Amino acid sequence: QVQMVESGGGLVQPGGSLTLACEVSGRRISEYDMAWYRQAPGKNRIFLARILRGGATYHEDFVKGRFTISRADAKNTLYLQMNDLKPTDTAMYYCNFPLFAASWGQGTQVTVAS
Repeated sequence: QVQMVESGGGLVQPGGSLTLACEVSGRRISEYDMAWYRQAPGKNRIFLARILRGGATYHEDFVKGRFTISRADAKNTLYLQMNDLKPTDTAMYYCNFPLFAASWGQGTQVTVAS
């Protein structure tokens, strides 16, 4: 079965950076679109960025220029490079396949605070 394990989150100061990873088993990520999402406490899960199977990317305006989605096919791992983090970025971060969704993983917590 398809499994996704997110990692790389933690506590970071405003303006700091983190790189999140999503290790996937059971499905070759090079053959599918993939995406990152986040969910803050008491709020809906929202879409952040997508990488198409061909490698093209799309980032929502509110993270464009700060967040970069990428993948390493040889490692079957999706990444989200996050720079200039803000307190409003505090959330649980998840990966998934936007067109062929798998069960959500545990996510990785990102907390941006001084």
